[in-house]
Amino acid sequence: MTDRKPIAAWLTDMDGVLVHEGEPVPGAPEFIGRLRAAGVPFLVLTNNSIYTPRDLHARLTRLGFDLPESAIWTSALATAQFLADQRPGGTAYVIGEAGLTTALHAAGYIMTDYEPDYVVLGETRNYSFEAITTAIRLINKGARFICTNPDATGPSNEGALPAAGSVAALITKATGIEPYFVGKPNPMMMRSALNKIGAHSVQAAMIGDRMDTDVLCGLEAGLHTILVLTGIATKADMERYPYRPSRVVNSVADLIDEVEPLKEAAEATTA
Repeated sequence: MTDRKPIAAWLTDMDGVLVHEGEPVPGAPEFIGRLRAAGVPFLVLTNNSIYTPRDLHARLTRLGFDLPESAIWTSALATAQFLADQRPGGTAYVIGEAGLTTALHAAGYIMTDYEPDYVVLGETRNYSFEAITTAIRLINKGARFICTNPDATGPSNEGALPAAGSVAALITKATGIEPYFVGKPNPMMMRSALNKIGAHSVQAAMIGDRMDTDVLCGLEAGLHTILVLTGIATKADMERYPYRPSRVVNSVADLIDEVEPLKEAAEATTA
């Protein structure tokens, strides 16, 4: 690896990095606490568009994490920001839940099924055949197709569930139109997160547990990438990919002592 400037901003995935199977990863609350105490810019990222930052804040607080809502960045927020930049004050037909609809409303979007600018597909616990049919017809009439994230499946206590990527494939098969995916591994997710905290990729790190989303996204956005082994990926899995993370650690607990106070990080950069 080439020499890099000291890490002055951190992005981290949530599930598999901070939380695993509904429980905090050992050392993860302390890692977040260290980031806050050091005054270092950071964001917790998730491709899940179901929940609002307030929902996720409440969940993480119950698990012992101390972080504000503003430190959570979802694919729904990234999608809303992207659409607001592309077509301010636009309209959308939305398949999704509160995390997505709330973000789009806050971005100035109107929800409608009458000649919308976009069809926006996100995660939901109950995909409606009627809603999917409406989406297909609107796309055939010219609505642009956006999807919050490409994940084909999501976890549940009973096993895998079809997720936004699978439903997007169904709509694509019916319309011949591919969606634009905003969430990971699109590097736009990383760039929008960096813009939110005013950080630059050359001084930022992305921590994740997946090679095909977290590491790939961070790599393409120019970040230092750190793979943790507390989620999906193993060292054996890593060898199957044509790209590698900058580093592999057992968990975020191994990174606590590497978080430098903001002032020290800035001094090291200018030295």
